[in-house]
Amino acid sequence: MNVETTHHIDASDPDENGYYDYFYEYDIYRFSNEQSAFVARSYVDTPAEVHFLKCGLGSEERLLTTRDLREPLFVEAFGYLRNLGKTQINWLDRKAGGYRSVLDIADIRPK
Repeated sequence: MNVETTHHIDASDPDENGYYDYFYEYDIYRFSNEQSAFVARSYVDTPAEVHFLKCGLGSEERLLTTRDLREPLFVEAFGYLRNLGKTQINWLDRKAGGYRSVLDIADIRPK
């Protein structure tokens, strides 16, 4: 499994007092192998939480399905994030209209 981690800041310009209208600081994790990839995001202000956002390669990227949560690459990525101290691992479920815990769906148990 290949893991790429990038750090991002998405913020408005500061006002005259140095305050921002919005300020988001987060890390993006991209887990990949020759066949597939999974992308997850973790905000700096909630370090124990991470959200899987999408899967696929290149123009074939899409939202996850429950079936994706059983893929070997996903299971390996889940373990990697657990080892980083992520205890709340969620995924963006289009059918549910929001984020759901991976543990509610997948047969993945913390070690």
